[in-house]
Amino acid sequence: MKSSPYTTSRRSLVLVAPVGATLKQFNGSTTDSDYSYQHLIAELQRLRGLVYLKDGAINASDLTSDGRYVSSADEESWHLLTMSSDQRVLGCARFHQHAHSVPFQQLGVRRSAIAQSPEWGAKLRASVCTELALARQSGFSFVELGGWALAEELRGTTEALQYVLATFAWTRLMGGARGITTATERNGSASILRRLGGQSLEWEGEPIPPYYDRHYNCGMEVLRFDSRYPNPKYEGTIELLRSQLASSCVIRREPLNPRSGSADSSGGARFVSRLEDGATAALGV
Repeated sequence: MKSSPYTTSRRSLVLVAPVGATLKQFNGSTTDSDYSYQHLIAELQRLRGLVYLKDGAINASDLTSDGRYVSSADEESWHLLTMSSDQRVLGCARFHQHAHSVPFQQLGVRRSAIAQSPEWGAKLRASVCTELALARQSGFSFVELGGWALAEELRGTTEALQYVLATFAWTRLMGGARGITTATERNGSASILRRLGGQSLEWEGEPIPPYYDRHYNCGMEVLRFDSRYPNPKYEGTIELLRSQLASSCVIRREPLNPRSGSADSSGGARFVSRLEDGATAALGV
């Protein structure tokens, strides 16, 4: 691929950063605004709830009263969003970035069904700890990818493929990473990730197998990735996306004001205005 589809003004990519995140890698528009941050987090959670419920991955009882599917990792993570021209969230992915010294007990994968398996739980833990050690050797952070959701209009398109490639681009922009993701077999998500460079976790040469997750009502796999080693076929596109993400709009949650005990919401209107006037269209689709 010689060019990214994120080159027109119909859609745009926006990054949402947790409080305290370093933005030195970015040279585009950045806003510290608790108001904008909370709005976008709520919208991505709403999209996630809608998609997961329709797919049969969750029950209505798993949603908040306003239809959001909330993860405890959401406010600690980065999020990559695809925004429509009328400012709807059409796609979301979560990057929970950890220091490479993070213990297994603090990772989200510890709650997966296979981590509870008498046969495979210990092997999964050992293989993840190996990945953490390799991240330390490389001086990389360790990232858990998750929270994937795409609106119906984006599924099965080349844009969906580019969206996944953008996750490799983000990890490179952040200095490189090793990581894992729990990928569903539903909608071919696991096979797509494998095609782009994801691989099975292994322990002593034995792959960690797919498993059935009763909570999400589908087969799943835990896949590993290294930001340096995607499928070579997509190397040029990933580098193009990395350059474009560096110039993208970033919304960062603002720390609480120590004097007032609340975050400043004044950036919200400025953010909406910038989206409307196309200032973040560098990654528009």
